[in-house]
Amino acid sequence: MHQPKILTRADVAALIAAGDTIVINEGFVLRLNGWLDHHPGGRLVIQHMVGRDATDEISIYHSSKLIRTMNHYRIGRIEGNWVNFTPPIRGGLFAQSTKDCPTGIPQDPISIHAEQLSQFFSTTTPTLELELQDDSPGSGADAVPDPPRSIDNTELVKQALEDDLSQYPSLDAVTQQAIVEKYRDLHQKIKNEGYYDCQYREYAKEMGRYLCIFTAFLIALRSGWFITSAALLGLFWHQIMFTAHDAGHQGITHNFVVDTLIGMFVADFCCGLSIGWWKSSHNEHDPDLQNTPLFATSPSYLASFHSSYYNFTFLWDKAAEFAIPYQRFTYYPIMGIARFNLYILSWCHLLSRRSTTLGSSKWTRPTEICFMSIYWFLFGYCLVWRSIPTWTLRIMFVLVSHIITMPLHVQITLSHWAMSTSELGESESFPQHQLRTTMDVECPPWLDFIHGGLQFQAVHHLFPCVPRHNLRRLQQLVIGFCDETGIKYKRLGFVAGNKDVLGKLGEVAAQLELMVKCQKHMAETGESGLH
Repeated sequence: MHQPKILTRADVAALIAAGDTIVINEGFVLRLNGWLDHHPGGRLVIQHMVGRDATDEISIYHSSKLIRTMNHYRIGRIEGNWVNFTPPIRGGLFAQSTKDCPTGIPQDPISIHAEQLSQFFSTTTPTLELELQDDSPGSGADAVPDPPRSIDNTELVKQALEDDLSQYPSLDAVTQQAIVEKYRDLHQKIKNEGYYDCQYREYAKEMGRYLCIFTAFLIALRSGWFITSAALLGLFWHQIMFTAHDAGHQGITHNFVVDTLIGMFVADFCCGLSIGWWKSSHNEHDPDLQNTPLFATSPSYLASFHSSYYNFTFLWDKAAEFAIPYQRFTYYPIMGIARFNLYILSWCHLLSRRSTTLGSSKWTRPTEICFMSIYWFLFGYCLVWRSIPTWTLRIMFVLVSHIITMPLHVQITLSHWAMSTSELGESESFPQHQLRTTMDVECPPWLDFIHGGLQFQAVHHLFPCVPRHNLRRLQQLVIGFCDETGIKYKRLGFVAGNKDVLGKLGEVAAQLELMVKCQKHMAETGESGLH
């Protein structure tokens, strides 16, 4: 039997430098050039894994059948544990050298990104120097030179990194590999014990609740109780989107076509939101954190940065300098109208190249456009324009129905905004990264239908395709995993979680105010003013 060729780090670096999309999976080197435009989850999620060991990410997001098809992309294998490169999309540039290389293959690359950052940070701690190689605010954002009015957030970013390094397990290879092995053992246990089996009886209950709410909405509308019907419609949207979330992760039937159609019907047809946009942004969670100039959840965002997801540079400008100090007060009002922004993002996605896929999933884009067009015909024309008699009632109907969905947006931000946004580099394992940047919300079992499984975000991030009705049971295994590995598992009640988010927003706003004062003082006196 033919043995795959052994490829060194220098070999892999040379392939990446030549423009190949190289990913490591289960010790094999995959060249995914031909898969980029066919990947239903989009190109970006693959591009962010170039040069990295993606074994855990591939395992938890894909079916066994699909993973087996990846054998066709194998071009070799590696020996030993892989040390991740920084992907090119995140600033990983490679200077090639052929010195002492008899085969002419470039030796290990030098991270230009790391060398550029070293001029900003000086430390005698080797580990910290390593972790500062990728100092972008999240995997979807890269630091860019600041415009003249940007403030210097370097020390705050450095302090946030040091706090994370002191609170979580060491990033040395032995510690992180031990965490990975325990995580993979846990994943195998989850598969063996049937946690991936969907409880369809629970969805029967869900369908009953959705139908009751929608029927009540129609009755109220026919009776002329327009504001009441608006509230019921908003509640219907709030509840049914939990099923779209499940389908987006193929957590219902575990069949791509069936779950995608379920997701399209719920999200696009019933709610006017693109499930394709949600998948694309959900696979890169950082867009949920990139909200300048309205919000800054970390000192990392108190400066300009480039988002590789949006392919857009978020500039630190007068608007951000004005809005951020008030962000703890504008949080809930903006969450109340956040759904309107999702409409815009959905259409922007569908009309962009990001929504274009080839192969077996090429049908998804036109189907989404069709479903969302039908939604706007039914909601905009048939309901709002034809069924509601006056402009005042129409405006009130639209506002009330959309504001009612605010708890869903609060729930989503709750699990992320109060947590760390620091990027600790490529050596941090997948499970540690997920638990460090995500928290769970505690609630009694009888309230699970209100939260729709989103209260188990940390558990869900570790095992995204596990059906949500199994997450409460799975939580106990995750707690045991965290106890065993020493990774902090954060849980707060809904009220306490809201206080935590508001506290974080207030803290960042206070940091901004202090930095602005210091810079003004320095400009006037030449001194920092910090005594």
